Amino acid sequence: MTDSTPWRKNLERLGLELPPVAPPAGAYIPALRSGSFVYTSGQLPFVNGELSATGKVGAEVSLDQGREAAKLCALNALAAVDALVGLDNVTRIVKVVGFVASAPGFNDQPLVINGASEFLHEVLGEAGVHARSAVGVFELPKNTPVEVELIAEVR
Repeated sequence: MTDSTPWRKNLERLGLELPPVAPPAGAYIPALRSGSFVYTSGQLPFVNGELSATGKVGAEVSLDQGREAAKLCALNALAAVDALVGLDNVTRIVKVVGFVASAPGFNDQPLVINGASEFLHEVLGEAGVHARSAVGVFELPKNTPVEVELIAEVR
């Protein structure tokens, strides 16, 4: 595929562009290709180097803010894939794993990670439909409310 793929046009239609890849905060790389797959490291909801929200979903962070954070994580994951192999080489998003820093009693993690899943479907169409896990955790790095990683099949 070329830059004329509908995927880049879908990003434009949504008023989005792929951001620069956030530099690693530890001893890892943002994305790694193995055979026909690209695995991203966990991506946080950075916008211009700043987290879009901090705290736990169900306390300091609303469900809607969590959904938006998950969408930003997915956007950052696509940027990591694009930097490694080019977004236009993605044939399918195979798996998404989302972690939600959850306040006690909050159990709508799947609704939060829907922010990432729905975004990927909106950008990539049927190639963005994927298997998924949505996991509630007590803490995430930098007090972020959401972290998302994905596996993409590529040509």
